[in-house]
Amino acid sequence: MDYFVIIAILVFLSAMFGYINVRFLKLPNTIGLMLITIVFTLGIFGLSYFDDTLLNAEKYIITQIDFKAVLLDVMLSFLLFAGALHTNFEQLKVQRGPILLFSTLGVLVSTFLVGTVVFYLLQLFNFNVGYVYCLLFGALISPTDPIAVLGILKKAGVPKKLETKIVGESLFNDGVGVVVFLVIYQFASPSTKNITALDVLQLFGVEVIGGIALGLFLGWVTYRLMRSIDDYDIEVIITLATVMVGTVIAQKLHLSAPLAMVTAGLFVGNDTLRDSAMSEITETYVDKFWELIDILLNTLLFVLIGMEMLVLTFNVNYILAGILAIPIILICRYISLILPIKIFEKKLDFVPKTNLIMTWGGLRGGISIALALGLTDEMNRDLFLVITYVVVVFSIVAQGLTVGRLVKKVAE
Repeated sequence: MDYFVIIAILVFLSAMFGYINVRFLKLPNTIGLMLITIVFTLGIFGLSYFDDTLLNAEKYIITQIDFKAVLLDVMLSFLLFAGALHTNFEQLKVQRGPILLFSTLGVLVSTFLVGTVVFYLLQLFNFNVGYVYCLLFGALISPTDPIAVLGILKKAGVPKKLETKIVGESLFNDGVGVVVFLVIYQFASPSTKNITALDVLQLFGVEVIGGIALGLFLGWVTYRLMRSIDDYDIEVIITLATVMVGTVIAQKLHLSAPLAMVTAGLFVGNDTLRDSAMSEITETYVDKFWELIDILLNTLLFVLIGMEMLVLTFNVNYILAGILAIPIILICRYISLILPIKIFEKKLDFVPKTNLIMTWGGLRGGISIALALGLTDEMNRDLFLVITYVVVVFSIVAQGLTVGRLVKKVAE
């Protein structure tokens, strides 16, 4: 089975499950697609007791796809550029202070809080897990997923000021979260010796600052090219080339491709710049093209997340640890947001119960699963993958379905 056949099957399943959701369930696509895929996979598990042909076929598809590489190295750049392109830049500029703190200090505080509490939680189950590996879990589960957040908040009726904070934080904190994960991974890897604080700062600085600088450069070049012509076909292709070439350059230079794509997308999508660089028809085509890319990749992603349950090690204690980790992660996120909110709440007139809504609306998704898949066996990969999957499914389904009601209740 070659890659074209696998992609064709995934697109077919995405189309079929998407139709079922829109026609019958009427849930947000993110939630509906993942739920249907999980039910579909469980159905195949049940059918395998009589005939395991479909189960073997689905397992083959999953084993042929490197989910971590596909999401982090390919899909994420397109999804973040599309999300940033349609983000309100002016609102983002006003909220830049809290967004910066949420996506840096918030991620770091949450990483260490989650890692520490989970370390003691796992001891209750007699799991002999090193503290540094628990910190790795804290790093991979702390960033909120912009892909899940963007899809669900659009239908949740969140006030614009608050939506900008949540979306802005999600766009940036996944890039920061990946860098934090990589830094801790360096400490946790037995092959790494004599790593110093300077090495950590250098890695963090190069990835983050270098990624943002590359994004600004790519955005500026894209803007200048689009401004110098008026041909919507070529201008759409220029934006596509920006994402693809920019991702390759970031990977080659060991910079943060997610942060580069967010920065480039915000630069190109800036209302002031897009008015001078794009005609009305070009603007329509660029927006519609990236909306379609966003929808297609989102659909494929959440079908893949549903299918990834095939790689899990089903252990009752692993699942129980995952369930107990849910309130721990939510409480740690709430605590990590307190200081940034206190600093800016009077100056920026925050929506009431901002911390509560941001805690419940900060969804986890494919990025956390992808990073968990990147753990090694000695880092307790199977354990942390199950815990991550339980948290992600709860986050997208339970939190995603109820965040709209929470907003309405708080607004009353």
